[in-house]
Amino acid sequence: MELVVRPMQAADVPQACQILNDIIRIGGTTAFEMPMGEGAFANIYLLGEDLICCHVVLDADGHVAGFQWIGRNPKLPEDCADIATFTRRDPTVRGAGRALCAVTRAAALAKGYAQINATIRADNVPGLGYYTKMGFGDHSVTKAVPLKDGTPVDRISKRLALA
Repeated sequence: MELVVRPMQAADVPQACQILNDIIRIGGTTAFEMPMGEGAFANIYLLGEDLICCHVVLDADGHVAGFQWIGRNPKLPEDCADIATFTRRDPTVRGAGRALCAVTRAAALAKGYAQINATIRADNVPGLGYYTKMGFGDHSVTKAVPLKDGTPVDRISKRLALA
């Protein structure tokens, strides 16, 4: 099955927001700890001031199976975009993350970016594996970032050179 990847549209917000909120509820794989409403979601992933681009991947039935966002982060070099990736857990769509990454890489290059940064919780083994498979290499570690309950969790930053 060939997956369709396209820019996120307003009509995608409810399904994409549900994917993110499901991941937040499961816990352990995102820095977000509280579910968000569709308005807050749209303000980040569709309309955000730091938004470079956000794409969705659609399943065979045309439903959102995941999304990937890149944006500007003042803590990063100007030629480095920040990335976040979320894919549906049930049912999963094999290859959704890879399809998103290919389109996002091309979009970042076209917009003049030389690298992409992913910052992942150290306890997010699937996320670390995904970004490694996509070609991201270890860059730095921020130690003991506290969760909402005070539990310290390292954040691992990985970088992907686009050129």
